[in-house]
Amino acid sequence: MTEPTTETAPVPPMPVAPPAEPAEPVGPEAPAAAPAAPVPVRDRRVLRAVARWTVAVLVCGGLGAGTAVGITSMERTDVPGLATESDGRWDYPKLSLPALPKDTPRPFTEGNREEIHYADERKLLLPAPATATVDKKLNGGWVTAKQFTAEYEEGKRAELELALKDYAVRHIAARGWTMPDGTASRVYLLQFDSAASADSFNDDEIRTGAKPGAALAGTAEFKLDPDWDTSGNVLPTATYVYVENPPAGAQETRQAYVVAGDTLAVIVQSRKDKAHAVPFHQTVVLQNQLLS
Repeated sequence: MTEPTTETAPVPPMPVAPPAEPAEPVGPEAPAAAPAAPVPVRDRRVLRAVARWTVAVLVCGGLGAGTAVGITSMERTDVPGLATESDGRWDYPKLSLPALPKDTPRPFTEGNREEIHYADERKLLLPAPATATVDKKLNGGWVTAKQFTAEYEEGKRAELELALKDYAVRHIAARGWTMPDGTASRVYLLQFDSAASADSFNDDEIRTGAKPGAALAGTAEFKLDPDWDTSGNVLPTATYVYVENPPAGAQETRQAYVVAGDTLAVIVQSRKDKAHAVPFHQTVVLQNQLLS
């Protein structure tokens, strides 16, 4: 099978057949119905997120373990509002999922209840686009908790560092770059010991909702991005996308959080005067795909 290129539309996942209906009991008296099975913890967390913030969270069939899967950069017509000849998208390299260690499953497949990413998280980081200048301090390797918390206001940093220890963060990988038009991007992947820990850190410390509870350094309040369409979400992750409202100073900042199993992706993008929506949404979608 030919691996898709960045100009090819993503191949949709195979549909999951619904479970077969149980047979009707035979005999004059049907036995009492068995109690309903408890809802798995992960499902309860997803349902709670949907109810609170109206985030579209879907479930799809798993990918085959150990098989690298091609990922495309979106066609212009794939994202509502971007169907123009020149829409401002960046030229990202061709992307594919990294190979897994032997006998390990992908995060959202049967047998991986904790939704662990067994691939090296550094290889799950979105690469910098063409023409970008890569940040030498955020070059795709591991970073410390202190480097990550420096994104947030000074009064919140010590609290977040302590929380990262409490929630057993395993690794933090990061990449940053600046484009010729001055747009600066930073992407962090925080890997925890389980999906439950990643969810709890996001819910209790970042507090994603109508606006994030953890404020970024040098910014004003944020609101949910009105131009973000949840059809850009990748199964079965949850995505929270924000724009500064209004900007605190001479630059505008956008931020997004992607909850994907044991990993929380934090994406920050800023630019003097205005941070454009198109490349930001493109960056969020592609990083989301890499974590699926």
